[in-house]
Amino acid sequence: HYGPACLSPCRKLPVLHIFGQQPLDVGRCAEVFRELYPERQSRVVVLSDVVYAYAMGELEQQLCPEYPNVVFSQLVCGEPPSPALLGEVRQLGRRFRVEAGEGLQDWAMFYVGAEGLALTNFMLTWNRCPFSSFDPSTGQGRRETLNVNRALMRRLYLVERARDARVVGILVGTLGVAGYLEVLQHLRQLLRRAGKRSYTLAVGKPNPAKLANFPEVDIFVLVACAQNSLLDSSDFYRPVVTPYELELACNPARDHEHPPGGCHALHGGCPCLCACAYVELPPAMPEAEAVPDVSLITGEMRAAHLGDPPAAQLPPSTSLACRDQNRALAEISPAASFLESRSWRGLEQQLGKTPVSKAVQGRRGIAIAYEEEG
Repeated sequence: HYGPACLSPCRKLPVLHIFGQQPLDVGRCAEVFRELYPERQSRVVVLSDVVYAYAMGELEQQLCPEYPNVVFSQLVCGEPPSPALLGEVRQLGRRFRVEAGEGLQDWAMFYVGAEGLALTNFMLTWNRCPFSSFDPSTGQGRRETLNVNRALMRRLYLVERARDARVVGILVGTLGVAGYLEVLQHLRQLLRRAGKRSYTLAVGKPNPAKLANFPEVDIFVLVACAQNSLLDSSDFYRPVVTPYELELACNPARDHEHPPGGCHALHGGCPCLCACAYVELPPAMPEAEAVPDVSLITGEMRAAHLGDPPAAQLPPSTSLACRDQNRALAEISPAASFLESRSWRGLEQQLGKTPVSKAVQGRRGIAIAYEEEG
């Protein structure tokens, strides 16, 4: 894999990462670090873009003699998952270790790299830590002023939209990241228990034009890697959320203390799809005992409870039909039949209907100044 990567583990094929090496003035970076953190006992975790990882060892040699509490993160790529050590943090393809029993709320984050999705994911994931950065292209450092609270409020708004949704589209945004099948299975089970209908859609890279073809869907959940899961859905016809946000909306056992950020998802193991610890679904509650809930968006009442899991039983005889000449039986889904009837047409040949014309000479020049335009 050449170039920037999300460092998601792939269990189907072995992957060799070639990140490349962008130029970095290590001396200037150390100087900016000293300006931002004049206190020598500061607790700082140093993160970097993958294209500058090659120079972190030299930067560590310059800073560690002066700063005893500075921790440098390491890239996690191409390694089989192993149990985390005591005090070790593994998220977003990075690994670093702090003292056991201490939280990250007392640590600051220093990022080496340009502004982008990687920095945004870091800031939303560790949203209680102050961030600063050094941009190697400009040689300048700054304290990051991204309004994390506003971004988190936007994500919590999407959680509320997910609670109101009745039809959910599960977008398969990856086919190689380890654990994506388990995430899909969990999302389907979660939505069934919550009384919501779900449809699994493989549309490649999502864009507003593609998702607008499914107006019946109230909200989409994107199962993808770290660099593709957190989308700005303001341009989309329907919102796009992460699996963790859908988990917050539909799983009453999920702790709401930590707001959604980055690509948090469901199970332990994968650092991208499975950043948060798995929380078992609570037992089903009778509908009569369900606690009523009021939507903060529409103001309507809704029942916030999980129903009994669907029992495994054979479909009724009316839903069976012959599929081929071998008399194979297939289950007919009305919703699937409706979506199958959809068709999209592009350019049609119109053979025999278009009059034949001779080729003519077109314009010459470039778009801002053709020759005949003077």
